[in-house]
Amino acid sequence: MSKRLRYVLAATAAVLVVAVASWRWSAGSKPRSQIETAKVERGTIVARVTATGTLSALVTVQVGSQVSGRIAELRADFNSTVKKGQLIAKIDPQLFQATVEQQRANLMAAQGNLARARAQAVDARRQADRARELAARQFIAQADADTASSNADALVAGVQAAEGQVAQAQAALNSAQVNLAYTSILSPINGVVISRNVDVGQTVAASLSAPTLFVIAEDLAKMQVDTSVAEADVGRLAGGMDASFTVDAYPSEVFRGKVRQIRNAPQTVQNVVTYDAVIDVDNTAMKLRPGMTANVTFVYARKDDVLRVPNAALRFRPPPGMVADGGRRHGARPEGGDMGGSGGSAGERPVRAKGDGRSGGAEAPDRRTVWTLRDGRPAPVKVKTGISDGSFTEVVDGALEAGDLVVTDAVGPPSGMAAAMRRGL
Repeated sequence: MSKRLRYVLAATAAVLVVAVASWRWSAGSKPRSQIETAKVERGTIVARVTATGTLSALVTVQVGSQVSGRIAELRADFNSTVKKGQLIAKIDPQLFQATVEQQRANLMAAQGNLARARAQAVDARRQADRARELAARQFIAQADADTASSNADALVAGVQAAEGQVAQAQAALNSAQVNLAYTSILSPINGVVISRNVDVGQTVAASLSAPTLFVIAEDLAKMQVDTSVAEADVGRLAGGMDASFTVDAYPSEVFRGKVRQIRNAPQTVQNVVTYDAVIDVDNTAMKLRPGMTANVTFVYARKDDVLRVPNAALRFRPPPGMVADGGRRHGARPEGGDMGGSGGSAGERPVRAKGDGRSGGAEAPDRRTVWTLRDGRPAPVKVKTGISDGSFTEVVDGALEAGDLVVTDAVGPPSGMAAAMRRGL
């Protein structure tokens, strides 16, 4: 045997050894079929709606200034308790006092002009009467008598004008006095100051809009939570419903409240429509503060000792190869494409069977199909469902009993799932 032939035989043997080893390794590393099941049991189901909201006082008033000026005095600070009508701030009143004095002087001048106009009108009327008598006796010309009468009428009109000037001066004085009174900032309600936005010496300008000096909450012992409830859940809520919530400041404490109203005004943020559900909260312990974020839970239904199945069992749909007919007769649809073709390699690919919870899209919302093990074999069972808590769903009607095993998941090559079922996995 030549040396070259020996090299060829040795190389061929090495290739055969590597091929056999690779085949054995791949055969041993094939994923095994695995069926996951859960028991049907009886228990309690609590149906909830969750939302987030913000705490606020029942009545919150923003106290502003009607006039511009320099803050001369502050008599309230953060967390100060104030009474209605109490002085909480003072704007420097000097310019407004000067304006009041000026308008009072203008009023006095207008009143003096009115008195003079009245005296002149009385004298003109007297002269007109005398001229009329003299004209009747033909002692003066009729034209002179008419002129005297016209002068008297003009002076009477002057009295009316003077009276108007007095009224204007009086109105200007009243306006100046009102502005002077506005330099004293009074609390409009009984409450607690939760915000102060100015300091002594700061100038506030009220020419365009009233600047906010204080924010006062009427009564922090009674608060409310404004929650944003999604439009899909708002139909489950109603006024008077109990609600509970937690805040980050006290994560282990649950606070209670009651729904006062569900407002009809929609709020749309990034194409998501929500509605404001207002919850009344008792804050006698004064633990809650305005602006806190509340994680709210509404319980709209509760049932005890009902038959329930895991939601994963309602979502499960068998892949092709798990049952003899591929599940088509029962409305199961394969995932990841048509697995019933002639390609043998495609049929061996591992698949994970989780569907959308609807059998062929033809079932009613409360009619679902679950797959249960009967004598080690998969069998579809039609059930009528009730309320759900997100993990379990109530079974209202159907051929299920407590203790039955329902399939929740299947992993592995479809060709081995039927065998796994027969083994009772």
